Amino acid sequence: MCYFRLQRAEICLNLGMFEDNKTDALQEKLSSGNDLLQTFPEESKPRRWRWLRFLVVMMAWLVILLAGMVSYIFSTLPNVAPLKKENPKITAMMEYREAEAKAKGSKLRRVYYYVPLSRISPLLWNAVLIAEDDKFFQHEGFDWDGIKQAIDKNLERKRVVMGGSTITQQLAKNLFLKPSRTPWRKIREAIIAMKLERELDKRRILELYLNVVEWGNGIYGIEAAARTYYQKSAADLDASQSIRLASVLVNPQRYSPFNDRNRRMRNKRLILAERMFKRHLIDEETYQWLIEEFHGTKASP
Repeated sequence: MCYFRLQRAEICLNLGMFEDNKTDALQEKLSSGNDLLQTFPEESKPRRWRWLRFLVVMMAWLVILLAGMVSYIFSTLPNVAPLKKENPKITAMMEYREAEAKAKGSKLRRVYYYVPLSRISPLLWNAVLIAEDDKFFQHEGFDWDGIKQAIDKNLERKRVVMGGSTITQQLAKNLFLKPSRTPWRKIREAIIAMKLERELDKRRILELYLNVVEWGNGIYGIEAAARTYYQKSAADLDASQSIRLASVLVNPQRYSPFNDRNRRMRNKRLILAERMFKRHLIDEETYQWLIEEFHGTKASP
């Protein structure tokens, strides 16, 4: 009897020890699980800090790079202040065209005469303003509405059919830059345009533009254009001649002031004539005469 009791006590003792061991094992597993849960965030924190440090360093280098580029652009910008009194003897566009011709094995003859705005027909410079920059006297170098309109029209046609550059921007390009279409050239053009607007008054900017803008192969400025195409001075240009010359500025290498068969040029000339009539720059008789001329029903004088 005592033997069975001893056996039973031993079994109970073993069971108790088994339960204690089982409990200890479970506690060890839970403890190790908690350790793992605590370990993961500790390991992920360095990774997050490494990525944050990397982004901060990259942003810092980007800022330094942009600052360097802006500093370089400003350090290489031309001084426009002398243009208040000095007339340009040569422009970047002239040099570019002559180098282009030389590369093709030919020599380009330059026709260039400078005249003050007082010796340019008001019909001509009004036609140019309407054709190229109708808000010239209102904006400060950039026509944001015109830029938006140009973008919308180009997207609609899926090709470049309209530019948004103002006369000030075109002057900056003609005087100092090559006719490339890189982003850096556009940035330089914009900054130079701002400098021109700050240093010069509007009439001076207009006078410079009319005297240096390209009007054909080797022809620069309105005096050269008037003498080449019409054998007269810029002061004596009439309404028809003024409209014809203004219409080709969009691409003077491609279009001729004498050709009315090109639909784009004909429509542009009719629109210019209509706007000049509505603004009382020409009378009704002249306007009707121009309509007939541009439609080809009346011979040019």
